[in-house]
Amino acid sequence: MDRLYIKSLPYVRDSAALFSRIAGLPGAVFLDSGHPRSERGRFDVLAALPRKWIVSRNRVTEVRGPGETRVHRDRHPLDVARDAIEPLTMFEPYPFLTGAIGYFAYDLGRRMERLPEIAVDGERLPELMLGVYDWAVVVDHDARQTTLLGLRGMLLDDKMFEGVRAMLEGEDAVRAVRPFRVRGAVRSNMTKPEYLEKFARVKRYIRDGDCYQINLAQKFTVETEGDAWDAYRRLREINPAPHSAYLDFGDFQVLSFSPESFLHARAGHVETKPIKGTRPRRKAPDDDRAELEALRNSVKDRAENLMIVDLLRNDMSKVCRPGSIKVSHLFDVESFANVHHLVSTVEGDLEAGCDVFDLLRGCFPGGSITGAPKLRSMEIIEELEPHRRGVYCGSIGYISRHGDMDLNIAIRTAVHANGRLSFYAGGGLVADSDGESEYQETLDKVSPMFELLGAPVR
Repeated sequence: MDRLYIKSLPYVRDSAALFSRIAGLPGAVFLDSGHPRSERGRFDVLAALPRKWIVSRNRVTEVRGPGETRVHRDRHPLDVARDAIEPLTMFEPYPFLTGAIGYFAYDLGRRMERLPEIAVDGERLPELMLGVYDWAVVVDHDARQTTLLGLRGMLLDDKMFEGVRAMLEGEDAVRAVRPFRVRGAVRSNMTKPEYLEKFARVKRYIRDGDCYQINLAQKFTVETEGDAWDAYRRLREINPAPHSAYLDFGDFQVLSFSPESFLHARAGHVETKPIKGTRPRRKAPDDDRAELEALRNSVKDRAENLMIVDLLRNDMSKVCRPGSIKVSHLFDVESFANVHHLVSTVEGDLEAGCDVFDLLRGCFPGGSITGAPKLRSMEIIEELEPHRRGVYCGSIGYISRHGDMDLNIAIRTAVHANGRLSFYAGGGLVADSDGESEYQETLDKVSPMFELLGAPVR
C-alpha cells in the first residue's frame, strides 16, 4: 500500500476545464462521462505522460518503454497487453487505479476471426494503441471528489506528483488552442444511390439466410485546420454523451461521443448495454414523446435489439460462470441530445481463472455494430464498405491495474489526423428495414458533427 499516492484536489464540476491544464502533455487522455448540463455518468478519468505504449499493427505488437522497445510477432496483442500492464493486488474504491487507457480498433477483430481483406485501410492507424499510465485523476461526480492517484517508484516520486498536482491546480497552466474550422465540403465514401444499392445487397443476404442483421456504415471526411481539442469541447456542448473520450496520441487524436457501453467489469462482475433502435429527437415536446413511444413499441426495433442481446449472452458465456448471465433490463429507452435509443442490459460474473482480457477476447468486437451471426456479418461488412473502420466500432476506455475494465462502443467517433477529420455513421439492417429510413438514420446520428462543421455535404 505504501506504493500508492493519493491526494485530493479541488472538485471541478466540468472536468474539461481540469483536462485543459494537461491537454498539451504527451499522451493526454480524457475519459469523459458527459457535460455537466446533461445526464452523465459518475466517473471521469484524466491522465497524461504514459510510461510506455502498447501498439499493435499487422500481427506485430510493440511495447515501447523508456529506452527499450520489445517486439512480439504473431503473439496475440491482448496477451502482450496483459503482461505489459503490471497488476496490483491492492483494492481501492476507485474505478481506475493506474493502468492502460486507449483504444481497440474494430480491425483488431482480425486477430479473433479470420476475415477477407477487401476494404481499403485509408487511415492506417494501429489496431490497438494503449498508453500505460502511472498516474491519473479520477473525478467522482456523485461524491463531488477529485483525486490524484499514482504509483511511487515507477519513475515517479512524491516530488514529481506534487509537480503534477500544481499543474492541475494552476490556472496559468491552460494552453492556448487554435480555433478549429473546416476547409471545404464534407464528403462521404458512398453516395445515396450507392448506399441504397448496398442496402439491397444486405437484404438479399438476409433473405438468402446468410445472416439476420448486418450493420452498414458510411464514412465522412473533411479537410480541417486548428486544434482537435477545440473541436472536442465544442462538440460536447452540442452532443454530450456518457461514454465520451478524447485521446491525443501525437500524430492523431480520437474524439468519441458514444452513448453505448460495451463492457464494464468491476470486481469480476460484467455488464454490457447494447443499443439497437433509434429515433430522432424533436423540438416540440409532444412530437418528441411520440418518437419515444414509437421506438418503445416498435416490433422491428425490439426484434433487432433482441438479436444482439442473444449474441452478447452467447459471447459472455465463453468466460462467465454458468447460470450467472441474466438480462436485467430489456428494451429500455434512453434519450440523448439528438436521438432516442433502445437499450438493454446483460450481466454476468467472470468464471474463476478468467480475467478482463479473456472477456474482451471472447466478446470483441461488439455485436451491436456487426450484426448476427457475428462472423458472417463481419465478412459482409468487409465486402460492402469501401474503407476499413479503424477506431470506429472498436472500443475506447481503460483497463486498470487492479483488474477492472470500462470500454465503450466507439460510435459517434471521429479521428483527426493530417489535417483531416474522419467519422462514420451506420445502423443495423434487418429483413423489414426500409432503405430511405435507414439512410436518414445515419445522418441523424451524426447531425451534431454536421452542426459543428457547418459545411455542405457532398
